[in-house]
Amino acid sequence: MTIDALPDAVLAHRVEDPAGPWWRHAVIYQVYPRSFADASGDGVGDLPGVTARLDHLAELGVDAVWLSPFYRSPQADAGYDVADYRAVDPLFGTLADADALIARAHALGLRVVVDLVPNHTSDEHVWFQAALAAAPGSPERDRYLFRDGRGEHGELAPNNWESIFGGPAWTRTTDADGTPGQWYLHLFDSKQPDLNWENPEVRAEFEQILRFWLDRGVDGFRVDVAHGMVKEPGLPDWHGHVSMIEGSEGTDTVDGSGNHGPMFDQDGVHEIYRAWRSVLEEYDGDRAMVAEAWVEPLSRLARYVRPDEMHQAFNFAFLAAGWDAAALRRVVTASFAANDAVGAPTTWVLSNHDVVRHASRMGLADPTHRPNGIGHGDEQPDAALGLRRARAASLLMLGLPGSAYVYQGEELGLPDHTALDDGLRQDPAFFRTGGAERGRDGCRVPLPWEGDAPGMGFSPTGATWLPQPAEWSELAADKQRGRAGSTYELYRAALALRRSEQLGAGGLAWLDSEPRVLRFANRDVVVVANLGDDEVALPTGTEVLLASGPLGGTAAAPALPGATTVWTRASA
Repeated sequence: MTIDALPDAVLAHRVEDPAGPWWRHAVIYQVYPRSFADASGDGVGDLPGVTARLDHLAELGVDAVWLSPFYRSPQADAGYDVADYRAVDPLFGTLADADALIARAHALGLRVVVDLVPNHTSDEHVWFQAALAAAPGSPERDRYLFRDGRGEHGELAPNNWESIFGGPAWTRTTDADGTPGQWYLHLFDSKQPDLNWENPEVRAEFEQILRFWLDRGVDGFRVDVAHGMVKEPGLPDWHGHVSMIEGSEGTDTVDGSGNHGPMFDQDGVHEIYRAWRSVLEEYDGDRAMVAEAWVEPLSRLARYVRPDEMHQAFNFAFLAAGWDAAALRRVVTASFAANDAVGAPTTWVLSNHDVVRHASRMGLADPTHRPNGIGHGDEQPDAALGLRRARAASLLMLGLPGSAYVYQGEELGLPDHTALDDGLRQDPAFFRTGGAERGRDGCRVPLPWEGDAPGMGFSPTGATWLPQPAEWSELAADKQRGRAGSTYELYRAALALRRSEQLGAGGLAWLDSEPRVLRFANRDVVVVANLGDDEVALPTGTEVLLASGPLGGTAAAPALPGATTVWTRASA
């Protein structure tokens, strides 16, 4: 029986051809290189470390790996401040190491997606150093957004924009004679000056950077701050507020008239992506781009994935919905409507390197809250409840058609390090907000591979650039592999079923359900997620394919406890 013929079903998305391009239905695993695996022994993860652990990803059953930045960088923002887009930072290895990683991944059947950071460079990039040495109005300065200050002596910033990391978005330069000079824009840290994307030289340079990595065999790019780059002409004052994880104040990710202000989501970005799409189409193998764009509402986000632009865009509205059945159903339905209208796949994501891991978020008293970091003295999550909800949310996500993103360690059920000493923090957001925001270090702690080894097997010396919570020892990969009921084995089973049942290229029909319960059919699999506290009955004789946790009832008449998701076989 097809999903649109199920009684009382509400069709939200039709079945696709599973032979379509890989990026329409792939599960993509995010590797944050400095925290994945360290081969050199210095306590910082590196490319050889990633290569040595790629078997883990192949065995897990993902389709592709996305690597956060490994380019030459002073590491002011953990590599998102790029000094040379064509070089590997010695901290992570060499270009030869990158080539070896790509080759090994391809040998294992894994695609490779690399990060591209086009909104800004490092202040140590040769272009910015040349701009500082050049005069106002020079071609060197025109590659960035330099402006004269306001006030009698130029002592005031050119406008009132704030940095997303806190504080002003402008820094004043000092001229060679020691006198105050022009100001430059940085929407993030002062060591990350924004590029001027109205400059043809900037556009040409990045097209060549794309070709450099495509020629080395990468299968695609994740584009950082994809809604940035182009700013409103004149850089007018704006009295709104934007933070990294909340979007604009007072907007609605589904229906609202999202306004990220004059620094984001300007129409001119789409010209850039059309040009980039043309570059990718010069290459075979279905190369792809995914946009990191905090854009509201979803109808605006869908403009990034029109047929001649990006291939995917991160669905942050899904992540933001939290542990709320009504909000999740609303976002899933709206996501399909927006993306289907432009022929694009919908993506799903619960965690990444910029947000508190969902095993911790969902253990808070308000499981829809998204703090920018959790530290000692803050509300501490209920670890057991958070993990139970996270497993249920993950199984729900992996049952949805489209493409899913998995952040390293979530397959182990890792929580954030929520008691990290503030003296060890490195995120610029922590420092620029004076500690008001704990920042993202808690979700970036090095992974535990071997529970009883020094550094939990992250490094041959036991060194780790951030300390690991002691309780992670029992969550280490070697403790979970082969253990029935472990989070690792849950993910592995879900990914295998997702592939064999072709759920990624499936459809979705909502079925009648109790309050706080989501029930939908994807092909002939029915997914039931109980986000409430009370147990709900499953139909007599239900064939259970996979469950996120223990079921109640009997084998003949199973029941679904709260904070549990189950995949069942649809009856004819």
